[in-house]
Amino acid sequence: MEKCRLKNGITLILEKNHSRSVAVEVMFKFGSNFESRKTAGIAHFLEHMLFEGTTNRKDSREIANEIEKYGGEFNAYTTGDRTAFFIKIIKKRLDTALDILSDMVANPIFDEKIIEKEKQVILKEINMVTDDSRLHQWILFQKTLFDRHPAKNPTYGTASSVKSFDRKSVAGYYYSHYIPNNMIISVIGNVKNAKASIQKYFGSLKPRKRIRRAIVKEPLQKKAKKFVEKKKTLNSYMILGYKTVHRLHSDSYVLDIIAAILGRGQSGWIFDEIRNKRGLAYQVGVNDENEMDYGTFAVYTGLDKKNIEKAKEIILQQFRRLHKASKKDLEEAKTFIEGNHALETEDNFTRADNLAVWETIKDAKLADSYLKNIKKVTIDDVRRAAKKYLNDKYTLVVIEQE
Repeated sequence: MEKCRLKNGITLILEKNHSRSVAVEVMFKFGSNFESRKTAGIAHFLEHMLFEGTTNRKDSREIANEIEKYGGEFNAYTTGDRTAFFIKIIKKRLDTALDILSDMVANPIFDEKIIEKEKQVILKEINMVTDDSRLHQWILFQKTLFDRHPAKNPTYGTASSVKSFDRKSVAGYYYSHYIPNNMIISVIGNVKNAKASIQKYFGSLKPRKRIRRAIVKEPLQKKAKKFVEKKKTLNSYMILGYKTVHRLHSDSYVLDIIAAILGRGQSGWIFDEIRNKRGLAYQVGVNDENEMDYGTFAVYTGLDKKNIEKAKEIILQQFRRLHKASKKDLEEAKTFIEGNHALETEDNFTRADNLAVWETIKDAKLADSYLKNIKKVTIDDVRRAAKKYLNDKYTLVVIEQE
């Protein structure tokens, strides 16, 4: 893996392999955690708008067709701390991918009619998430879990903030925040002279002053919190979780191990106890996230409301069981992470994204230290972290069937 920087501040991450495809990801170190109440959801809105036409490509269909006619894939995503656009295509079409992505970044048109249309699309997206309890439960969880951190706010913003967007606010926000010296370009595949090609397409972008986000000190949770929303559904949905640590904290790797013990596939402890042994739920899982300045750890499941209390006790019991976890449990978690990590990053896009994400956190080169840090975790670390983080000061969110 090679990392370098263009004169205009763009960070390049390049890795050559022997695949027949190439993945190109353009990532901005900016997301919904940078927004105010007035601009809530604008990063996600801009993610949509960049696909809606440029001065050289009149609309989204023209952009999509240039990629899809070669069998390529394209998409984008927005999180609290980053916005990313990517294309995966056969290696001889690298210039096509760079041409399209650079055009989207440099020449968006922000047509007023398209802005109005896209506002309606996103309002429908918000409604879709609210309708789908499996998605909506996470909105409620983040909102209940965090007191101060902007991660409490949904990435898509609010209906009122989205309705307020116009061309002036959207274009002004884009040109002040989405700048080359806040950009990472990650290219993975069997290609030559990628740096020269990127310089050709992106080198003319002009750097501007970076807008940084204040690091928020989120208060510790001193007691259990519970939020219940009643809804006309056939199932109830629950998440039980905690605030944990940021990605660069050594305990983030310990929590990854714990997540593997509890939540890997059908052999994880939580799945085994709730579904295999008792048949209380169909969907059961563990979610462990560690970002720049916060982390979350949560268990989620969908079940009948009469079994919510029972499931909660089973989950807490499994957390306590970790206090006596064995070395065999530890080693199986490590081999699971090693294998899963290899299978995931074998895909060029996943590897490109993984490297870019680490760069937003601190340095792309840390991606290749990940497994070394996992291997350093001891059984004493697991037992200690389970007691420290997975305690009786949890946040419980329930969407309860009426």
